Amino acid sequence: MHYLLIYDVSSDYLERRAEFRGAHLKLAWAAAERGELLLAGALADPVDTAVLLFEADSPEVPEAFAKADPYVLNGLVTQWRVRPWTTVVGEHASTPVR
Repeated sequence: MHYLLIYDVSSDYLERRAEFRGAHLKLAWAAAERGELLLAGALADPVDTAVLLFEADSPEVPEAFAKADPYVLNGLVTQWRVRPWTTVVGEHASTPVR
């Protein structure tokens, strides 16, 4: 199953992220190496949201990521939520429909 972890980021996110970026990326790359995190990044114009795509058996995987993320722990993320995403088209769709 795919899950989207959606972050709302603070108005000073761009100014503050450098301090925590190394630790955040270490956490993210570890999740990617485990096969949990497929893609992640901030939306542009404006930079007010980030989206992380997980593949997992339950929403607990992206929830645990958020709870350990230095961006969340240090207030760069003002809110986060996990949404199940029913993917139906593409090579990696969880429930392909033709």
